[in-house]
Amino acid sequence: MNELPQQLVNGLLLGSMYGLVAIGYTMVYGIVQLINFAHGEIFMTGAFGALTVYLYVLPDGTSMWVALPLMLVGGIIVAVLVAVAAERFAYRPLRNAPRLAPLITAIGLSLALQQAVWAWYPDAKSAITFPQIEGGPFTIGNVTIQTGDIFLLVAAPISMAVLAYFVMKTRTGRGMQATAQDPDTAKLMGINTDRIIVVAFALGAAFAAVGGVADGLKYGQIDFRMGFILGLKAFTAAVLGGIGNIYGAMIGGIALGVAETLATAYIADLPGMAKFGTQSWADVWAFVLLILVLLFRPQGLLGERVADRA
Repeated sequence: MNELPQQLVNGLLLGSMYGLVAIGYTMVYGIVQLINFAHGEIFMTGAFGALTVYLYVLPDGTSMWVALPLMLVGGIIVAVLVAVAAERFAYRPLRNAPRLAPLITAIGLSLALQQAVWAWYPDAKSAITFPQIEGGPFTIGNVTIQTGDIFLLVAAPISMAVLAYFVMKTRTGRGMQATAQDPDTAKLMGINTDRIIVVAFALGAAFAAVGGVADGLKYGQIDFRMGFILGLKAFTAAVLGGIGNIYGAMIGGIALGVAETLATAYIADLPGMAKFGTQSWADVWAFVLLILVLLFRPQGLLGERVADRA
């Protein structure tokens, strides 16, 4: 029990990262009814974009306190460009196609992005060291917070506040809500739905890039496969919170992160369960939670916020 506060903080941090990526899944699904399985690779390209800025744009020896904002901007730009290009050239031509076609396209795009980074980025065939923030760790009572996690503690709530303001208070945000409810009526009301869809992809990519930078700072390394499992977990978080519900995405991410962390930490203490509490089982417990949610509450914790267009 003395470790419980530390495990809860670890789960909160992990869940916040899942939530940042899950927002992209849920926004795109809410507007175009598409599960963008390439979104995990958008997260990955954001991390590599940030690393590229650090290695090839900034002078050697630049302090991370100075470099981090520029790396974040670079990662966001790369992720947004990739996401907008994917929407324009991969998904838009299939918008009126049967749902299986864009799903297969998303899987193919995911593999293509992985292989593109693997082929063109130096040393991408193995994990690449990600620069770290100087200082720390910091201890508060029984809780220790690594310096890299401070970025996530700050970035996640700011990102959610910005998103909430954008969706609720801006003209484009209200257009997104209208398009999610009924795209045909939104067009009749003068809303450019193509532009709204591009904005949704771009916003989701920006939050994924923030998550990619946070992942690099947290674990100290990145690689071209990093988006695959995390993307599946983020999708699980979106379903857990209620697919199409942007607030549910973050809540689902936090719930998933806490559940995964507590399961890994405490299941090993149960009689005969030692091997099930190892880190290698963390992914298993995440998907067990997804199965339970689909069985007993398929609409998610907060329920869907998308009209049934069937």
